[in-house]
This record gives sequence, structure tokens and C-alpha cells, in this order.
Amino acid sequence: MPKIGFIGAGTVGTALAITLHERGYAVIAVASRSKSSADRLASRVPECKSFENKQSVADVAELVFITTPDDVIGQVASELKWHPGQSVVHCSGAHSLDVLEPAKRDGANAGAFHPLQTFANVAHAIKNIPGSTFALEAEGELLETLKNMAQDLDGTWVKLSAGDKVLYHAAAVVACNYLVTLMQMATDLWRTFDVSTPEATRALLPLLRGTLNNLENIGLPNCLTGPIARGDLGTIKKHLEALEKSAPALLSAYRELGLQTIPIALGKGKIDNDRAEEMRQLLTNPCRRDITCEPCSKEKSTALA
Repeated sequence: MPKIGFIGAGTVGTALAITLHERGYAVIAVASRSKSSADRLASRVPECKSFENKQSVADVAELVFITTPDDVIGQVASELKWHPGQSVVHCSGAHSLDVLEPAKRDGANAGAFHPLQTFANVAHAIKNIPGSTFALEAEGELLETLKNMAQDLDGTWVKLSAGDKVLYHAAAVVACNYLVTLMQMATDLWRTFDVSTPEATRALLPLLRGTLNNLENIGLPNCLTGPIARGDLGTIKKHLEALEKSAPALLSAYRELGLQTIPIALGKGKIDNDRAEEMRQLLTNPCRRDITCEPCSKEKSTALA
């Protein structure tokens, strides 16, 4: 196994260093913008030395992880002297290997190793990393090293090309970060009937866990439930009316999410194209008397009678 060093001792670097050490890897060196951060990481990994400067890590480690914020990865790579045969790996989800071009010019092997995971803090990251999927960019021997590393962390891996990275990362943002946004939107709605955010979160979490369980065990598109899956125009119309009255700021998001959900409902096979089009019309336009959705049609019939 290569001797590993870390440049950057934030949440990702610290959690990955500790986890790799626990799986038998030799993590021997760390440097960070803050010496105290590097010292903290080193104190949790026996045989790991904290250095004042980044170059010292590059000088002693055979595989160097650059775990700084994304915007300074390229700067770090350009500031240091690398040697032929050395491996330099970043952990960015959005950047490709172009940011490591200065290391490649010095003869180093360049790679990317991105844990598809959420890193809220070090303790939770250490718990979450094992079993994750790791997005890899590398070639030859380094690629095999990173594949083995992912497997040693009980994870799976996917090899990406440079053109894949931005959309890969956008998908992660949608699945992870925007899930938090959706929960904020949902708990905000509960506040309209005087339930606090912590109470609403506790109430909604079992529903969220059930949804994740269905995703894992039933899969897309069959795990979809709710009014769009059923083609329930009346309920959707009530939602729109209530949101317009009590939470107008959420109305456009509700409409767009509904429109994106219709193809999933069609894939599940519980609605036909005609009902799907009726839902599109309802979600695309403010509900007016001239929209031929079922609830409005019933209202017209009653008025004519």
C-alpha cells in the first residue's frame, strides 16, 4: 500500500484519513491552512505527522490527497514540486483532472476520488463513508489503487470521464442538498398550522424513511405514490389553491416538481396519456374556469344545472 498524505484537514480530509487508517492504510503526513487543524487530524491517526507547509507532505507521501476547498485545488497543485511516479488525487465532485495539470507536468499521476456522500461533520462523515459509491478518474495503476481503496471502504465505484463530472455532481446536489430544501419547504408549511420546525421534522422523518425504503426495495418508477401517481386532479387542484392562499412563495416549486413527476407516474403505468396531459395543464396554468380539468368541469356542470 502507498504511503498517503493529506493536504487539507477539513471535514472531508479528516474523515477520509481516519477511515483509511482504520482500514489498514498508512496515512503518514498532513498539512493544512490551519496548523491546528492538521494537528487535530494527526492526533487521531497514529504514525501521521503534522507539517507546517504543504511541500513537506508532497516530499514524503507516495499518494497525496488534496482535500482543500474546490476553488484552491489547482492553486495547491501549481505551488508544489512533484516527482515522477507520485500520485496526486483530489476529492472534488465537480472538478475533473485538469486542475491537477501542474502535477502531471512534473511527472505525477493524477486522479480523482469522490465519495458520493454527505459530510455535515467529521463524526457523521466517518460513519457515512463506508458503503458509499466513489466516483473515480484515473488510469493504469492509480486507477486500480483507487478501485481497491473504494472496495476496502466497503463501497462501490464508478469510473467517470472529464465530461461526466459536472452533471454527476449536479445529480448529487439534487438528490442530497435539495432534499434538505424540500424538507425545509415541507416544515414551513407545517408552521402555517402552528407546528414548529423541530416537531414537523420529527413527524415527517418516518415518511421520508419510508420513501427511501421504497426507493431501495421497489425502485423507480414503481415506488412513486401520491396524487400524481394516481392522477388525482381534485387533490392537486386543492393543493394549488391552498398554496396560493397560504404559501404563495412555494407555488412555483410545487408546480415544477409536479410537472417533473408526471413522467414517473406514466412510467409506473397507473395513469394514461390523457390524464397526464390534464395534470400538465393544471400545473402549467393558474387554475381558471377555462381549464378543462375534472374539478372545474364538475363546477361548471353544477353552475349550469
